Amino acid sequence: MKRRLNMNTILKVEGLKKYYDIRGGLLQRVVGHVKAVDGISFEIKSGSTFGLVGESGCGKTTVGRTLLRLHSNNGGKVIFDGKDMFALSNKELRAIRPELQIIFQDPYSSLSPKMPVGEIIGEAVREHKLVPEKELRNYVMQIMRECGLQDHHIDRYPHEFSGGQRQRICIARAVALKPKVIICDEPVSALDVSVQAQIINLLMDLQKERGLSYVFISHDLSVVEHISDEVGVMYLGNLVEKAPKKEIFKNPMHPYTKSLFSAIPTPDPTVKMNRIVLEGDIPSPANPPAGCKFHTRCRDCMEICKTVAPEYKCHDNDHYVACHKYE
Repeated sequence: MKRRLNMNTILKVEGLKKYYDIRGGLLQRVVGHVKAVDGISFEIKSGSTFGLVGESGCGKTTVGRTLLRLHSNNGGKVIFDGKDMFALSNKELRAIRPELQIIFQDPYSSLSPKMPVGEIIGEAVREHKLVPEKELRNYVMQIMRECGLQDHHIDRYPHEFSGGQRQRICIARAVALKPKVIICDEPVSALDVSVQAQIINLLMDLQKERGLSYVFISHDLSVVEHISDEVGVMYLGNLVEKAPKKEIFKNPMHPYTKSLFSAIPTPDPTVKMNRIVLEGDIPSPANPPAGCKFHTRCRDCMEICKTVAPEYKCHDNDHYVACHKYE
């Protein structure tokens, strides 16, 4: 069944930047910056999923954590439900914390080994007083059942569960706070393929029932194509392309996006893959190349690409791309 989307914008990112200081010398002064996120913009509609893809080290996870204000920013805005996240006081931020949650990549390291499942899921619920204390245990068991866990699991510890069950606990912990947006930071990459499908279906069912919005960060393009409504492609801290899912998979425009999509395996052995192999390594985000950051690996590179950064702008069908080929 196709999801019916509320077209109101729940999260809007405008020119977001996150730099990390590089220190050196005897006095450990700042001698440079690692530009992990270098001015990206996108928005998420309520009840939809925004897929964020790219190579390791391109800044995907940093984007997710900065959206939640787990990291400070060096520029730009994150507007959540009409509120500027970086303009909120600590008290105001604490009040809206339950509405923005995250599911981490490694379910085991993100769960306290000293706490039973019921405490892990209910701790933040109790702290934010979302339900009365006498109803907390029943509420936690209700959330557990929604996430495919059994009532008797409530008193067990994380080491007693499989990887898929641990990820269900992490999902239950996030959902228990009645969030509006969940950052899914590669939530299935540490799981077996069969378990991945179960977790993806669970996330989609919860989204349909609760009207959740997701930022889905992943390397697996097949999973992103399955779950996302819109997809953004990151390279070295920048969004190089963004479009609705069907549009970007049907008509990728940026050379980097084309190379990524050419690596998606096909289940038909008779179909020959036209793999686009990129040459060279990813440049350092501490010293990115001038002009287009991708020009050192691009087989369509022109002279202008080496000196002038391309403009990130909209083409047909709400399709944004930053490439001189289309200017």
